[in-house]
Amino acid sequence: MSVIDSTLPVSSNSRPQLDHKTGLITVVIFLGLLVTGISVAGYSLVIDINEVGGQSVNWLPYILLGVALLIALGFEFANGFHDTANAVATVIYTHSLPANFAVLWSGLFNFLGVLASSGAVAFGIVSLLPVELIMQVGSGAGFAMVFALLIAAILWNIGTWSLGLPASSSHTLIGSIIGVGIANALLHGRDGTSGVDWAQATKVGYSLLLSPIVGFTCAALLLLTMKALIKSKELYEEPKGNMPPPLWIRGLLILTCTGVSFAHGSNDGQKGMGLIMLILIGTVPMAYALNRAMPLDHLTEFVAMSHVTQESLLKNVTITSSVDPHAILSDYVRTKEYKDEVLPALVSMIGNIGAEVKEYGSFAHVPLETVSNVRNDMYLTSESIRILDKSNAVKLDADIKTNLKAFQKDIDESTKFIPLWVKVIVAIALGLGTMVGWKRIVVTVGEKIGKSHLTYAQGASAELVAMMTIGAADLFGLPVSTTHVLSTGVAGAMAANKSGLRWVTIRNLVMAWVLTLPAAMILSGSLYWLFSTLV
Repeated sequence: MSVIDSTLPVSSNSRPQLDHKTGLITVVIFLGLLVTGISVAGYSLVIDINEVGGQSVNWLPYILLGVALLIALGFEFANGFHDTANAVATVIYTHSLPANFAVLWSGLFNFLGVLASSGAVAFGIVSLLPVELIMQVGSGAGFAMVFALLIAAILWNIGTWSLGLPASSSHTLIGSIIGVGIANALLHGRDGTSGVDWAQATKVGYSLLLSPIVGFTCAALLLLTMKALIKSKELYEEPKGNMPPPLWIRGLLILTCTGVSFAHGSNDGQKGMGLIMLILIGTVPMAYALNRAMPLDHLTEFVAMSHVTQESLLKNVTITSSVDPHAILSDYVRTKEYKDEVLPALVSMIGNIGAEVKEYGSFAHVPLETVSNVRNDMYLTSESIRILDKSNAVKLDADIKTNLKAFQKDIDESTKFIPLWVKVIVAIALGLGTMVGWKRIVVTVGEKIGKSHLTYAQGASAELVAMMTIGAADLFGLPVSTTHVLSTGVAGAMAANKSGLRWVTIRNLVMAWVLTLPAAMILSGSLYWLFSTLV
């Protein structure tokens, strides 16, 4: 039974039809997409692995890869039916689109949004994970990490969905990552706070904290602006029966629903992508640890940039033979504490990377047994430069900083890439999730936030603010919650229109928002401890 008050503020003659049976065409589309996704993933994996000669008589890594991919795609599937229902609630409750068509329409634009995504959010999420687990993701502890955080996120998403609560998948995943980081630190005898990149977590936390405030405030202001400028009375009244709104209003509502769906796909879809890339790097590094499709002219520029960067740094530091750059930079990335050995270690690592790339001539020619080491060196160097750039512990002149940033960009292009087939299967999983289980969240957003039926202007205000907020966050590589922005946007529009808020629902939404982070942390930390013990 739902924890949300079941008393409906919506009159029976204006309530949309939500109980249509699933048609044959919908079933055929669903099954066709499912088969397509499985086929694309299987075919692409076989081709990529065969190209690098990576077949193995030991099937265990491939079995683990298959299980991990299914769990990661399961998270995106749950994300689809949990979060995307927010995007269609307004067009359904204003009768702008029939429910089933709206869900298919939203699924399509979620799909397109994933394909168009940049990947910045994906690797922003990955950078929150413990550095030692990222570098050893193919180990037992690495698999325990991936399984724990994904299963915890899925369990919480399904639990809140079953109660009709629009909880945030982004919020859940961040909590799961923090839980794994703390558990990993404690298992290694360290302070639990040392297991998380708190600077990056704080940056992500701000985006998750501010998004509902932005949703509520901006939607309320936008509605008040519309009331001041647009005097059409029908915009601010309950729809009459099941008749669709006037054409221009209907077009605006469909446009904003489309924009939210596209923005949701481009932002939320990346969370699964980043984790899938970690899985691929850990199980089949020979194919996915380095961007083997990198053009030769880029590699030539890469080698030249490493030389220029190393030479500029050598003016400030002296390298000694006793420096172990890998150990020093690993400790620096984990603790964020600058020591005098960090800069010499960074200079040494930059030189080593440049020499390795020059020797092999192409990432495709890097020996299979050294691919993971080369990538780990690049990852440590990139993260060290990122942390150093934000630190005031050492003063570097403008030219050195420019060279470091340019070299970091070259490294990231070589290691932080997402193959097209990964985008396709994530897009399919998210799109399929959109087609399943949407009704619970739609009813909550459409009927149980305000005391009166959602008006055209309220729906448009909430959707427009959500579309712009999520799109802006995607540009800056920040994960935000579609759920938080949209549901608080509806609440803000209701408040601005003096429609009244249903405080039972608001209380439960706030409770879900407050409890999601600690619940996900406890779930994922416990699962990580269990899986690590079993492994």
